[in-house]
Amino acid sequence: MADGPYTVRRVNPRFSFFADAEVTLRDGTGVRAQLAELSSRGCYIDTLEPIPVRTKLRLRICDGMSTCELHGKVLYMQSGGGFGIFGMGVLFEEMSAEQHSAIDAWLRGLAGRPRKDSGKTSFSQNRR
Repeated sequence: MADGPYTVRRVNPRFSFFADAEVTLRDGTGVRAQLAELSSRGCYIDTLEPIPVRTKLRLRICDGMSTCELHGKVLYMQSGGGFGIFGMGVLFEEMSAEQHSAIDAWLRGLAGRPRKDSGKTSFSQNRR
């Protein structure tokens, strides 16, 4: 991916967040995933199988201590450059107070960490 001379501005900041995830599609198919980024409105996941854009899904996120299940929709997909990995941006759909609380707790912890790339453009800023 070529670096552009721009900075992507997001309404909700993204944070690097590595957690195991399981995607369940409407037909019941399960797909193992790895979360790479998290925001209050969505996340970025990596899978070994592509999930088409606009696909609605159920996402179960587990960081080893906490688990959160929510519904989402794939907004975009990127190929892993021949490595057999597909990255997808997922928008969270309507969330309950309990789901908001779980996501907010993770984000509070992530926001308190110093960023390793302070002053530099991070890889996540270049993703669309």
